[in-house]
Amino acid sequence: MATQPNGILVGVDGSPDSEAAIRWATREAILREQPVKLLHAIPPVVVTWPVAYLEASYLEAQEANARQVIDDAQKLVEKIADELGASAPAIETEVVNIGAPSAMVSASRSAYMTVCGTRGLGAIGRALLGSVSSGLLHHGHGPIAVVPADEPVDEKAPVLLGIDGSPASEEATALAFDEASRRGVDVVALHAWSDVVYPALGGWQGYEEEAEALLGERLAGWRERYPDVTVHRRVACDQPAKWLIDLSEDAQLVVVGSHGRGGFKGLLLGSVAARVAQGAKAPTIVVRPR
Repeated sequence: MATQPNGILVGVDGSPDSEAAIRWATREAILREQPVKLLHAIPPVVVTWPVAYLEASYLEAQEANARQVIDDAQKLVEKIADELGASAPAIETEVVNIGAPSAMVSASRSAYMTVCGTRGLGAIGRALLGSVSSGLLHHGHGPIAVVPADEPVDEKAPVLLGIDGSPASEEATALAFDEASRRGVDVVALHAWSDVVYPALGGWQGYEEEAEALLGERLAGWRERYPDVTVHRRVACDQPAKWLIDLSEDAQLVVVGSHGRGGFKGLLLGSVAARVAQGAKAPTIVVRPR
């Protein structure tokens, strides 16, 4: 019998983005009564001289740094729980000697949710996602949360959901309602598209009515399952990623599927998910297949 995914996995490297990810992961773990799993990867040593000439002190320094990073991360988890007036979640730690992207992708298989910053040590700006976040969004397993650093979050703000009716967005819908219920906030459900041929559909008004009906149908079952969650429906004829990024300024969390209409499962990350994870002002959860 397969073991159920468990724990909120977060990659830690001592960077500001890593700290933001730890803060968010701790809150999520407390909400879900899950353990926090702290993972630090020591990058492989690349040398131009024979390995025999590599000083042992360098490897020892890496190990010492790894222990310090993990220790600081544990203390931060405990501090955040104390600030929230909650008991600290159980903490599991692991240090591995492989590249961080590979380590996180592999570990995500057994985690309920995996959390990372938009970038780690050594990244330049936020023009591109870091290697870990990009690797997880393309190859990770289950929900992948990408947390921007230094972005204030209003805990009363709603959860923003991108929905297109695909199987991927159905899984995202389930998670978005669950997150909103646990946080005691509303859901803003957005259905947007940019591939409409107006004449064939009788113009914007005719398609808007059709889109409203589709969105209502997709949400009906979830509204019954979560009667405590108020839903606000939005439809728009424009690029979905642009709308989600714009609306993320007034949300505390964005939830999208990893691929929608036209995506190739397991091979390509949906362009919407990629752009939103990179540009959203709020933490973004991309729901990947297991």
